[in-house]
Amino acid sequence: MQEAKGVVKHVLLAKFKDEIPPEKTVELIKGYANLVNLIEPMKAFQWGTDVSAENLHQGCTHVFESTFESTEGVAEYVAHPAHVEFSNVFLATLDKGTKTTCHPSPLRLSSPNSQFQPR
Repeated sequence: MQEAKGVVKHVLLAKFKDEIPPEKTVELIKGYANLVNLIEPMKAFQWGTDVSAENLHQGCTHVFESTFESTEGVAEYVAHPAHVEFSNVFLATLDKGTKTTCHPSPLRLSSPNSQFQPR
């Protein structure tokens, strides 16, 4: 299988269980961010809370975004012992969550003749 290169985003939308105290949430987010230091293919980590006015979050309150250079890097991250150990603890604190992985594709419509080319 040929390696898919380029920026790859791994996104988790989540809601922590109501009984998880805020200080535990902070601890978990710091642990998630620290995976960048432990797992080489993980190049960056960002997180935030939902601020959407559209109310389409389906109950998810937090967004976690990890950046990789390839889909193989994501696979290596998922299988890495540090990720597996962290996930076992982290996922047990979630009420709900959904994940997706994608290659972001900028779309520049700089001229009337620009053509959209889906992947």
